[in-house]
Amino acid sequence: MKEEKLMVDGKRIDGRLPEQLRDIKMKLNVVTRANGSAEVKFGKTTAIASVHGPRALFPRYLQESGTGILRIRYNMAPFSVNDRKSPGPDRRSTEISKVIRLALGPTIFLEDFPKITIDGFAEIIEADGSTRVTAINALSLALAAAGIPMEDLVASCSVGKIDGTLVVDLNGKEDNNSEADMAFAMLPNKGVISLLQMDGALTKKEVLKLLQSAKESCMKIYEMQIKVLKDFYKGE
Repeated sequence: MKEEKLMVDGKRIDGRLPEQLRDIKMKLNVVTRANGSAEVKFGKTTAIASVHGPRALFPRYLQESGTGILRIRYNMAPFSVNDRKSPGPDRRSTEISKVIRLALGPTIFLEDFPKITIDGFAEIIEADGSTRVTAINALSLALAAAGIPMEDLVASCSVGKIDGTLVVDLNGKEDNNSEADMAFAMLPNKGVISLLQMDGALTKKEVLKLLQSAKESCMKIYEMQIKVLKDFYKGE
């Protein structure tokens, strides 16, 4: 069976250029019973995030006297992929939940909320690559919509290497067949990187180039986040 090329004549299988993001859509307050929520789409990858809190944390032995805690639950719906996923938590979703919590934690003033919790839920309802970074963007918007005090929004994207070419925003087929992929998140105004995960092998030069591409892509995503928040509160 002939292996499918991921890059043909300088373009990717979905027609994008190497440093071109997929079509991105963002929407706020899609979950009525949450304090804040958002839906974010990167191409065919769709994440719905909801934030509940700040609220009392029970049982009491989980409480921290000097700070609040952030709890994150990431989940992929069984119907989000072509081969039906088994429902319920698994090892991968547990690991990604922790990664997302660590990516978002540095921007939240948790010390202002001793003994309480802020709970964030990210549900992937359609998966076509880069699900964790899509979830991070959705949760960042949901936290802002919930009025949680934050130093900055968190913008996130994926970068990687396919067929010897460095690219941004990997889709599902690229994600599964890449030579290397990297999940990246940052606080754009502060310039702080809050997530950096990589699989595969890259040279130092390639890593530095991908980091620069990731930062530039996150700034574009950040501008979209700001716009959707401004438009929402203007009532547009």
